Amino acid sequence: MQVTSSVRDPLVTGGKTVKDVSHDISRHVENKPPRSWWLALAVSLVLFIYGFYCVCTVLWNGIGVWGLNKTVGWAWDITNFVWWVGIGHAGTLISAILLLFRQKWRMSINRAAEAMTIFAVICAATFPLIHMGRLWLGFYWALPLPNAFGSLWANFNSPLLWDVFAISTYFTVSLVFWYIGLIPDFATIRDRAVVQGKNIRAQVYNALSFGWQGGAKTWMRYEAVALILAGLSTPLVLSVHTIVSMDFATSVIPGWHTTIFPPYFVAGAIFSGFAMVLTLLLITRNVFKLEDYITIYHIELMNIIIIVTGSIVGVAYITELFISWYSGVEYEGYAFYNRVQGPYAWSYWSMMTCNVISPQLFWIKKIRTSIVATFVLSIVVNIGMWFERFVIIVTSLHRDYIPSSWTMFHPTMYDIGEYVFTFGLFFTAFLLFAKFFPVINMAEVKSIVRSDSEKVSHDTHVKEEVHA
Repeated sequence: MQVTSSVRDPLVTGGKTVKDVSHDISRHVENKPPRSWWLALAVSLVLFIYGFYCVCTVLWNGIGVWGLNKTVGWAWDITNFVWWVGIGHAGTLISAILLLFRQKWRMSINRAAEAMTIFAVICAATFPLIHMGRLWLGFYWALPLPNAFGSLWANFNSPLLWDVFAISTYFTVSLVFWYIGLIPDFATIRDRAVVQGKNIRAQVYNALSFGWQGGAKTWMRYEAVALILAGLSTPLVLSVHTIVSMDFATSVIPGWHTTIFPPYFVAGAIFSGFAMVLTLLLITRNVFKLEDYITIYHIELMNIIIIVTGSIVGVAYITELFISWYSGVEYEGYAFYNRVQGPYAWSYWSMMTCNVISPQLFWIKKIRTSIVATFVLSIVVNIGMWFERFVIIVTSLHRDYIPSSWTMFHPTMYDIGEYVFTFGLFFTAFLLFAKFFPVINMAEVKSIVRSDSEKVSHDTHVKEEVHA
């Protein structure tokens, strides 16, 4: 027996039936995309092509074309790397952790969030690979070399190497989790293609679905695998960004050498990830007319998570300032004074405004449930999270212990171009995903509307009997 609380808002509106779910979500795969989709794809491809030119120039000439100097050895490359890895965290959180906690509101948003995770991790991986300078030798630098190639051995005590294994594991598990969730929906599209007489489409989606037939034993195995992968993914949410934070925390540079980084980075990753999920879902919701499946209630719940994680990040900022004063270490104190009052103070205060002040607006229900306000604030949050990574990396490096080595970092067109490249790659991949794959998990959403559809069928049957 299933009892639905009258206090909570419905997760699917419009009185949808199981048949409606299949039609509303499959039609975006079956029909021609709208003009707005083509326009967005054209813009993404322009960004991708320009960025690809910049990346090729960097690989040809070396990373000397970036704005790095003898003091600031890390800048936009690592800033963008950490930013993209953070964005990829919300997908696994929505898919895995909320699945384990049996939160049904995740069912309409998990597919897009999982896809975002895959594409964000791919974008993040481009930065350390290009920073190697000679990308084609990266495999040898990340894994031990045999003696025939010289005495080059990877340093397994380095968090930079831990990143290789953590992110590759995270990507693999997330990819498998995402694809397994797609299999029943591919089978639905295949069956619809057979009915419509679209033989080529039916063959393609039959191959993608591995011949799924939907038997009881198949569903039992499917659900068991989903739970196992959710259990594997949950610790990855904590471990991946913890290891990324150790790139900084295990150093002795003032502003980096702090034990608060692991939980602070994880909270910030979930914070920025949920903001990006909102940005993408609000656009998808409008373009594909999915207002009955991605409701105001979904948006409000995600905004509440942004309030919580944004507050955690704000407490971490204040804790950092307090500890720098309480430690009595003049170098640590100056590092934070330089952030607040130095030449990059504008980036610090941009970070504080976007990450600490703006999420608190969601305490107001009218703003929390507003589409326009949510869209604007989701972008503001991700701008703030980018500035957070920039502040941590660049302002901690540009003023060294020796004043004669103090310098400023100025990005070149190639720093900016590589960042633009990842945006083009990310949005091109997401737009293609939204067109050729079902953007909402039909199989799971049907489990929500099943009781409603049974009620509709019963009412229809009663009306037919009365009419007869």
